[in-house]
Amino acid sequence: MAGFRFMRLMVFFDLPVTTAEGLRNYRLFRKALIKNGFIMLQESVYCKMMTSPTMESSARKVIYDNKPPEGLVQILSVTEKQFVKMDYVVGKNTSDIIDSEERLIVL
Repeated sequence: MAGFRFMRLMVFFDLPVTTAEGLRNYRLFRKALIKNGFIMLQESVYCKMMTSPTMESSARKVIYDNKPPEGLVQILSVTEKQFVKMDYVVGKNTSDIIDSEERLIVL
């Protein structure tokens, strides 16, 4: 584990919601993400901080195990340092969640 950097696993998804079944699949996928500690960055974009390679593997497994039958789901890992450099081009971050390196607690 030496050398592992704190990472963010980002999930982007575009799921069809034009039918009752599609809407149900969307809700189930979104609930699985939230239940497993992902936070919403914007509609259909969620992320979770990873503190170890094992944690990243299990988070990816959750996504694969709960993937909907239709639509597009993409996963991207970025370092915590890259994540906090995100620019807000339009609007501003109004979240009550402190999402920066300052909230990082190392045990």
